[in-house]
Amino acid sequence: MMPPLNLVTQLLHVLAAGLLMISFSMLAQRRTRRLIVLLAWQGVVLTASTLLVAVTAHLQHLYYSAALTLIEKVWLMPWILLRLMRRLGIEGDSDPLVNIPTLMLVGLGLVIFAFGLAQPISSLATTVTRQTLGIAMAVILLAFLMMIARHKAVTQVIGFLAMENGLFFAATSTTYGMPMVVELGIALDLLVGVFIFGIFFFQIREQFDSLDLHQLEALKED
Repeated sequence: MMPPLNLVTQLLHVLAAGLLMISFSMLAQRRTRRLIVLLAWQGVVLTASTLLVAVTAHLQHLYYSAALTLIEKVWLMPWILLRLMRRLGIEGDSDPLVNIPTLMLVGLGLVIFAFGLAQPISSLATTVTRQTLGIAMAVILLAFLMMIARHKAVTQVIGFLAMENGLFFAATSTTYGMPMVVELGIALDLLVGVFIFGIFFFQIREQFDSLDLHQLEALKED
């Protein structure tokens, strides 16, 4: 028996709010390992929301999409990143370039901007998740802000993956997801990208003994 539409909508709003709160937590988080854990929790929320939409809209390809999200975003990507951290010996804090309160205020401004930007688009959508498009765009902008505000290469990769999570949620919000072939292609591209990033990290660490972008820029100026 399918749950009532109002209940489904409320649950989706709760999951969307959870995704937004995780994004704010990532923005304020200093520990790289905890950033990876929060990234995995984003994957959990995306899996739950995709499953809920699949049950409501009776779309079989979304079940496969949810399974792919569970494997890739909840298990595989975090595992690869944690393994990279161990191999590279990255255990310290990753302080942002500006203080946390200022960063949170900028993030709040981006959320307001995202909701204003999504308003006309949401009115044209016909999906049950159309009201969450603003949150999806806010997640993308917050991830972009995290990439700008960090000076460690690994945390910028985490920000890139968080941005992709926001894009995935936006696609689910407006069009009930992308075709399965496209999703598989994106998943493969992400995996290849993370492996390439890992190779670059090892090469940079061997050459310069640091993954801090500020130190690398100083070497460039010298």
